[in-house]
This record gives sequence, structure tokens and C-alpha cells, in this order.
Amino acid sequence: MLLRLPFLIVMCSAAWAQSQPAHWNFASTPPMGWNSWDIFGTTVTEQQVKDQADAMSKLLKPFGWTYLTVDIQWYEPNSQGHGYKPGAALEMDEHSRLMPGLKKFPSASDGRGFKPLADYVHSRGLKFGIHIMRGIPKQAVKKNTPILGTDARAADIANTRSFCPWNPDMWGVDMSKPGAQQYYDSLFDLYASWGVDFVKVDDIARPYDNNQKAEIEAIRKAIDKCGRPIVLSLSPGDTPIGRGEHVMNHANLWRISDDFWDRWKPLYEMFGRLEKWTPYRANGAWPDADMLPFGIIDFNRPTNFTKDEQILCMSLWCIARSPLIFGGDMTRLDEFTLNLLTNPEVLAVNQTSMNNRQVSRKDDLIVWAADIPGSPDHYVGLFNAQSNDDPFDLAKADYRSPRLRGEPKKEVIDIKVPIHNARRLVLGVGDGGDGFSYDHAAWIEPTVTGSSGTLKLTGLNWVGATAGWGRTQKNRTVDGRPLKLDEESVEGIGTHSVSIIEFEIPEGYDTFTAKGVLTEGSQGRGSIQFLVLIDPVKQAKPERSKIAVSFADLGFKGKARVRDLWARKDLGEFGNSFEQEIPLHGTGLFRVSPAP
Repeated sequence: MLLRLPFLIVMCSAAWAQSQPAHWNFASTPPMGWNSWDIFGTTVTEQQVKDQADAMSKLLKPFGWTYLTVDIQWYEPNSQGHGYKPGAALEMDEHSRLMPGLKKFPSASDGRGFKPLADYVHSRGLKFGIHIMRGIPKQAVKKNTPILGTDARAADIANTRSFCPWNPDMWGVDMSKPGAQQYYDSLFDLYASWGVDFVKVDDIARPYDNNQKAEIEAIRKAIDKCGRPIVLSLSPGDTPIGRGEHVMNHANLWRISDDFWDRWKPLYEMFGRLEKWTPYRANGAWPDADMLPFGIIDFNRPTNFTKDEQILCMSLWCIARSPLIFGGDMTRLDEFTLNLLTNPEVLAVNQTSMNNRQVSRKDDLIVWAADIPGSPDHYVGLFNAQSNDDPFDLAKADYRSPRLRGEPKKEVIDIKVPIHNARRLVLGVGDGGDGFSYDHAAWIEPTVTGSSGTLKLTGLNWVGATAGWGRTQKNRTVDGRPLKLDEESVEGIGTHSVSIIEFEIPEGYDTFTAKGVLTEGSQGRGSIQFLVLIDPVKQAKPERSKIAVSFADLGFKGKARVRDLWARKDLGEFGNSFEQEIPLHGTGLFRVSPAP
């Protein structure tokens, strides 16, 4: 069956090629660029964008990095952090269209919008992108402002039943209403006049309901009409696989996960996501695994990824041909990060390969392969996705709380679990099942009691603690706020799903108690479940494992020469198969050349 799969993928790609949409030509290879979100959140300024453009032009452009994108809230003058303020005053023109906030982007004055900044980016040999939210500003609807090119006004086309669950700025657009298409036409005419080359539209790819589907179609029409080859990116993920054919025929790239940050669990999950989207990958239509959180990110911290994890991430994005959008500060690139982003042999895998597919996966030892157009050679990625970061199976939890969602601390769960003198106690927080992030949680006053008395777990050192975002902390939330309940300071442990906290418990304790809450960082969007495991079996994987690929699975037999693309050196000749020993969370990326 493995020998058949490449043939099937080639046939599928050939079928798409026969009916290729014109917009695929706008991004015939996976876009390579930078986005402001990971490092600046909602706060990026004109000067910061210029500084990043200068650094990109000097350091990354020679290797193909081209797009520079200003992410969310550029129209909100006083936005802060990674959050959003309901009812904030937004910069807007007389035709219901959001404009750059002058406090952040002073060159946008006198109605010039982003054109001066786009001109600066273009002068550096780069392309300019912006982020927008689906829909029409609530501010425009409240004021019932005009729409360019129609007698309709903002309130006439707003769909107040369709709105973003995590950003408060917009109502959806009812595409059945007169003036709705003209609104989107006016937006993209404006962006074209600014010189925008790339637009990331948010709140549109998940859940991909009929309202969002209609707006995607309207945006496609607007871009095609505006006369500028604007690359279209859709967010957030994960985009439903059932919409695969529709999305690839309307967009150039679309997110296949929620926001991707520098934690192992989301990186591990990306193997399955990228493999699932293989039938819908084509030149000009790219499943997007999201930004690369390397270097300095999140305003001023180094990535949490190890060097091995960064190499694995870059290798997977390349051999699966995901867009490569860097999220770190390009003005502060260290030698390792710069080398990670500028290896020409690795980047060639992303930009020039075809028939990209997973060849095998057994016990999370994974092989991917790709063909090289015009050559008998093949690219091969060997990935050790095994891990000791999650040594406990949360599916076997001895206690599961009800799912908790909604406003922070609106609901408090009382947890009481008999632990039968357990010596190992594991506290877990799982996602509540909605697939969203913002799962900020806290164990309030976690305590064990028994014949030995009362023991606060905040006074006991844990064996290990993980969080799906941020850092698990005692007596503070995962995002660093004081831990409070009913406005009173309390002891506890702040974390974020998926989280595992392991304790070794002394003898003489038979009951665990705590309260479970969503904390402020969830902003009403979190969905979690508290879990307790009593004396669970701890599973350990070997530090290194052998991973092999059979040349028959690549479509040929006999001997082949192998080159290590990261090390940029030849490894010699191998017969019938190739095997390497790869560390946990590690990878190898190779070029395999059949011997004459």
C-alpha cells in the first residue's frame, strides 16, 4: 500500500492542475515571510515594522523570505498585549472601512492609510501584508455609516447573529443583502491602492459555517476584481477537512490549527494535521501549519523550543510544504536561529519538492518523503516524535471534573478524590473539547490529608510540571497574575491546558481536595477539564531510536547515495534502505539519490 500512495497523490495533484484557479498563480510556492503577532501581539508600530523590514531585507531576503505582515488591531490606537478591548474606539474612514491607528502608524495621516509603509517595505525588495477580521466594524454599524459604491449603509448589511467569539470588533456581513459585495469590493480596492500584497483574514476558517463560506466567496470575488494579485490567507484553524475543496479553490493558504506556540504538544499534533491535509495540497493552495515561534518572541523572551525541536519543526514544515512565516524578532537573530532560517538545501525542500506525503508512522517514529521535479532523487525526513514530556495517559484519569467554560471564576468546581495512600499523584488539565486556546486554569488550595495530617501541595516541590502555554506557577496564574478567588489572595497552582503536574506524596495521606477554576487569561473563551491520576504508571521512551526508510517505499530498489541537508554533508552509499538513530524530539532531513 505504501508504494501506491505516492501514485495516488500524484494523480490527485494532476486532477487539481487540470482545473487550476487563477489565484493559485499568486503563490505558486509556499509563501515565506514574517508576521508581527508572535513578537509584538496587538502593539506593533510603524517604526517596528520598518526595523523588521530592514533586518529581513538584509538577513533573510537573499534566501527567499519576502512577505512582511502587520497582524491584528493595527486600527486600534491603544491596543495592548495579546488581548482585545470591547468597545475600543477604532480608526475608521467615512465608508465604514478600518484605517491604521495614527498613534501607531503616523504616516497613515490624511487618508494615506498603509501606502507610505507599504512603499517603504517595497523599497526594501519585500512584499507587504496586513491582517483583517471578517465582517464590518460594529462601530460602523452603530453609526450606520455609508458603504462606498452603493446606497446601502453599514446596518443594512450587518449580520448581528454572526460574530467572532474571541474578538469584539466586528459583525459578520450578510452576503444576501444589497451592498454586501460592494463593501468587500471597496475594502480590497482600498488595499490594492495601498500596495498590499498579502491579506490574512481572521475569524473565517473555523467553524467555516455558511455565513463564513459566503464571505470567503465574496472576498475571492473582491480580490479578483481589484486588479492586484493579493495572496489570501484564512484563519484561524483548524479549518474543517470537509471544506478542503472549497477552501483550496478560494484561498492560497489556510490554517490547520489554532495559534501555534512553542510547546511540544501542538508540535506533535501537527504531524497528524499535515498528513490529513495531504489531498488538498497543490501549487498555489497550501495547508498552513502557522508561524514559526523561534528566536525572541512574546515581546521579549526566547523560544521554549529546544534546538532539536526547532530543527524538527522547520523540517516538518518544509517537507510538508507549509508556508514559512517566521514570528520572532528579526532585529535580534542569534546565529542558531539565523542558520535555521537560511539553510538553502533545507529551504529547497519547501520551495521545490512535490508529492509530499507521510510514508510510515509506528510508535511515533515517523517518515515523510517528497519527490524532486526533474530528478530521480527524493527528500526524506526521519522524525522521532516520541516523548517523555507526557509520561502519563490522561485518558486513564481516576477523576474527571465536569467541563468548565465561560467567564473566569464564574464557576468553581469542588474536587475531592480518595487517593488511598498513593505515593504518586498527577494533576492534569485537559482541553474542554472546543479546540480553542485560552485554557487558563488554576488548582486553588490543592491539599492532601490523612493520618499524617494536612499537606499543602503548594509547599511541596513537584517532580515535573508542563503547560500548554506559558509556565506552570505556584500562587500565580500561568500568565503571571496574583492568584485570587472572591477578590482574596489564595494559594494554588496556575497552569494552562494541556497540563500535567506530578507529585511524590509522603506516606499517610488518603484524600486530595482542591477547587478548580478558569482564570482571567481565559477571557471567557476557555474550556477545560480537571483530571486526577492516582499512582499512574510512568512510561519512559528511550533517549534515541533507530528510524529507517526502505528505498522500495520511495519507488526504487538497490543502492542510493544519501546527503544530510542540515549538516550539508554526504553520508555515503546505502543498500535498499537508510537508517539513522534519532533523539527524542529530533529529526534528520536527507536527499536520497538512486545510484546509477
